[in-house]
Amino acid sequence: MALALAACGKNGPEFSIVSGSENTVIEPIVQEFCAQHGATCSFKYEGSLDIGLALQSADGVEQDAVWPAASVWVDMFDTSRRVKQLTSIAQTPVILGVRRSKAEELGWVGKPVYMKDILAAVKDGKLKFLMTSATQSNSGASAYLAMLSSANSSQSVIEPGDLDNPTVQDTVKSLLAGVERSSGSSGWLADLYVDAASKGTLYDAMWNYEAVLKETNDRLKPLDQELLYAVYPADGVAVADSPLGFVDHGRGADVQTFFNDLLAYLHTAPIQQRIADTGRRIPLGGVTAKPEPDWNFDPTRLVTAIRTPEPAVIRQALDLYQAALRKPSLTALCLDFSGSMGGDGETQLQQAMQFLFTPERAAEVLVQWSLADRIIVIPFDGYVRDTLTTTGAEADQATLLSEVSSQSADGGTDMYACANEALKEIQKTPNLGSYLPAIVIMTDGRSEGDSAGFIAQWQGVTPHVPVFGITFGDAEKGQLDTLAAQTSARVFDGGADLAGAFRAARGYN
Repeated sequence: MALALAACGKNGPEFSIVSGSENTVIEPIVQEFCAQHGATCSFKYEGSLDIGLALQSADGVEQDAVWPAASVWVDMFDTSRRVKQLTSIAQTPVILGVRRSKAEELGWVGKPVYMKDILAAVKDGKLKFLMTSATQSNSGASAYLAMLSSANSSQSVIEPGDLDNPTVQDTVKSLLAGVERSSGSSGWLADLYVDAASKGTLYDAMWNYEAVLKETNDRLKPLDQELLYAVYPADGVAVADSPLGFVDHGRGADVQTFFNDLLAYLHTAPIQQRIADTGRRIPLGGVTAKPEPDWNFDPTRLVTAIRTPEPAVIRQALDLYQAALRKPSLTALCLDFSGSMGGDGETQLQQAMQFLFTPERAAEVLVQWSLADRIIVIPFDGYVRDTLTTTGAEADQATLLSEVSSQSADGGTDMYACANEALKEIQKTPNLGSYLPAIVIMTDGRSEGDSAGFIAQWQGVTPHVPVFGITFGDAEKGQLDTLAAQTSARVFDGGADLAGAFRAARGYN
């Protein structure tokens, strides 16, 4: 992403925005405005937590504006009040899209559906769904808060003590047991659903923004795939307010003026209609997208919005999610200790593991392991060196850290040997369906070995295990991209920040 390097370029200001992935469909509208003003505008897409953590950091965000999915992430993390003029652009509730035939099977078509109905379907083994991580993405956090609100039916808003209620915890934990795949991005989750459908893998349902569900169905129609039926939980949903705010880096009045003009442009009637046509709601704007009764989409429909808890309560709820309520992860980490990792590579890998297996540090960014998690660490070079399997208990993490610390760089590179070993270990796990399994391969070089042999083995394992990649240095990215594409996963760039790449990967598991 081009960062803003000067207050004013040759043809106008350079202006940068850090945004949630759900705004990719809105970016072309912004870019049209930028072109009209001779400006160079750039977007960087990050999860809600990433935006919040950047605002909380000593340096703050690098960009001129922030555009998270919901203002709560600014309220929770922007303690220095760096963001000015935070203004809602549109609204969209987070709802459940259910494959039409599944909705009919469950008897939900044309009827009000409550969270208790969703819970019953999950408990009966009739429903699984995709949902982003509540600690990494606003759509997941919104679905999670709606679950908490419904389970806490005796109160109008969640208070700190409510999170200690065993009944509330058990109800929400049972709902989250329905998660079949997770991610750190709402947009990536929608891509996963469409790509899987095009390959013949049909997921039951997906929690996501009403507008993103419309985008998803618009992509499914040309593929002649079954649409997602919109389920608006009758006992309450969380509504994202899509706020755009200015961050003053002292680059001059013209940058502030440009932001003000952009805000005004986004609130003009023609642009509001274009935004509404994407499926977003424009409160009091008098414009709306056309309802689509065939999948129950109706942006004019009144929804019951839950009351948003105080920021401190939301942070407590997110800690509870990560430490106790989410579906446990089963993560196999393949760590490249080949000879080419010597020097800086080995140092950074060790530092990344120090972060990942030090509970206090991991908890700061909400990626701490839970007692129910299972962790497999496999150091490799041209061969598998060792296989270490533990729980997420603090003592077990300390053991893993000690074992990894004893490794040193040497030998060739065969990530497929490690991936095969990881898959074998995952297959040994009792009650595999009660976990979210994943393999994460960190490597810096082109691998030897047999990819076809691994994929053949992978196809025989149910549920299919996504294989995520983390690159380092001048890694040959093509092999990791191929593995990720074949297993419905993705690759993270660890070149600039290896620990950050591992943190991002945790959001998908």
